[in-house]
Amino acid sequence: MQHKEDVFTENKLKFHVFQDERFVDLTLYQYGWERNEPLHSYGPHKRDHYLFHYVISGRGTLYANEQTYHIEGGRGFLIVPDQTTTYVADTDDPWEYTWIEFDGLRVSESLSLAGLSPTQPVYTPQSHEAGLALQEQMMYIVNHPQDSPVRQIGNGFLFLDQLVQSSVARRLPSQRRLRDFYMKEALSFIEQNYQRDISIEEIAAFCGLNRSYFGKVFRDSMGESPQAFLLHYRMARAAQMLKETALPIGTISSMVSYANQLHFSRAFKSVYGVAPRTYRQTHFIRKEEKFPGGTV
Repeated sequence: MQHKEDVFTENKLKFHVFQDERFVDLTLYQYGWERNEPLHSYGPHKRDHYLFHYVISGRGTLYANEQTYHIEGGRGFLIVPDQTTTYVADTDDPWEYTWIEFDGLRVSESLSLAGLSPTQPVYTPQSHEAGLALQEQMMYIVNHPQDSPVRQIGNGFLFLDQLVQSSVARRLPSQRRLRDFYMKEALSFIEQNYQRDISIEEIAAFCGLNRSYFGKVFRDSMGESPQAFLLHYRMARAAQMLKETALPIGTISSMVSYANQLHFSRAFKSVYGVAPRTYRQTHFIRKEEKFPGGTV
């Protein structure tokens, strides 16, 4: 597995890009560490994925949601997809931070449990030790870019778990037990039936809810509508087959419930930005490339 790595500008920067896209529930995009110069800024910029910074030391300012957030060492901040933000290092005590850019079908739920959202982007740990544990977990990922993709994703889940467990705004699972039950039922139904033309009404009925209430519960839990989630899930499965099999595109189309290949191509392009054929040409994984040297 090849990793792009830009490291070491006078020992002030580590930057790695994760290049395996086979993971659906959670995937990493890039991660790193940086010691900023005074007033170093980034933005205004809009991200395609979630981006979390943990501030190790120093201070800086985040501009988001037409709000100003002053953040110092031992705290962090979340940037969500399609949100325009700018962040600037302090003049006298510029910050040092580590970051991870990530996304996936289960990410929104974890961030909600951590009490983080577009309007509540600042992370505060329950204690100094809890924040330090999160920092150590993030820096482990930064310092081990040559780990296998499976191990890196495993550490990504450990990062998410520590983020949830350490947050002072953490929401206890007991408060969400019934909603979690509905979501597990819905996700299980989707995983087992995405190959056929299922409706949102059918998923809601399986969970024992009316469509309107089901849509609200689903959006609150997953951060997107059931329709959007179902589309993204099907296209993620299609992308996996395009990369890992030689199945005809028409066959893959029908396997994710699209009888019309043209409609499938339009749906796929709306999610990945390119047509299925183009995606396969640039992402196809040959068998001998999947497990180089006998490892994952």
